[in-house]
Amino acid sequence: MTTTPQPPARTDVWPELPPLDDWQDTFETVHLWTQIVGKIRLEHAPWINHSWGSALYVTTRGLTTSPIPYEKQTFAIDLDFTEHALRISTSTGEERAFDLAPMSVATFYRRIMDALSDLGIEVEIYPKPVEIPDPIQPFPEDETHASYDAEAVHRFWRALVQADRVFTAFRARFTGKVSPVHFFWGAFDLAVTRFSGRDAPRHPGGVPNCADWVMEEAYSKELSSAGFWPGTGLGEAAFYSYAYPEPDSYREREIEPEAAYYLDDMGEFVLPYEAVRTAEDPDATLLEFLQTTYEAAADLADWERDALEGEATPA
Repeated sequence: MTTTPQPPARTDVWPELPPLDDWQDTFETVHLWTQIVGKIRLEHAPWINHSWGSALYVTTRGLTTSPIPYEKQTFAIDLDFTEHALRISTSTGEERAFDLAPMSVATFYRRIMDALSDLGIEVEIYPKPVEIPDPIQPFPEDETHASYDAEAVHRFWRALVQADRVFTAFRARFTGKVSPVHFFWGAFDLAVTRFSGRDAPRHPGGVPNCADWVMEEAYSKELSSAGFWPGTGLGEAAFYSYAYPEPDSYREREIEPEAAYYLDDMGEFVLPYEAVRTAEDPDATLLEFLQTTYEAAADLADWERDALEGEATPA
């Protein structure tokens, strides 16, 4: 008798995540590791508007820079959260790697820079973290952050895989200017952003340890943005959505699903990850949140939706 393999339960596909407090030290360490990797891409990749040329991308094993040009070749840096390794590969067929395990940010910095140098890739980055409010040490001196809970990181990456998949389906519904689905190492969040095509008022800046011009350029166009992050300041992983500039009555708009709410401290709609994970149809629940928050921004700001939207694509 042949047994037909059963698909994984939705609660296995959408993994349960520990409260942020349980892996806070690991989160802070890995966040700083990704900043080092992202800054390397930023140094050598061509500038693309809204800092898109510096972002990372979700892969079937972790996060990647995607190919980075260097002289007449390319190289890529991959964070593998399945086998827990960092790999640098080049278009000439060379590779260097080291294990991801408990180690200080300073050690990680030395190892990745040594590996690049061994491959003949010379790079200098701004050695201080960005978008983190507390005074912090430069990467080469940071012996404080040194935690790595492999299981927690693997679970969060699995959640990123699901978010990336649904965000990509949502992105496909829009034919106007829209960002890739990408991972911003500054705030450690996965994001996708739609644009109306109109200019926006100058952003006030003020993001901790981030030059004002970066935020001014990032928010130079009217937008509706959604994303997923571990929940810094919230305590649990969650999805978010916001508009810039925020239209009148935006925060009073009725949003679906019922578990979503407007968080005044952040100026964003929030949907807890757990509400999506445990829903009867997680994909549809998340798409409902993405769609209704986008419609709130687009309708209240009079976007030309007929010209900007394509046919709905099922997740």
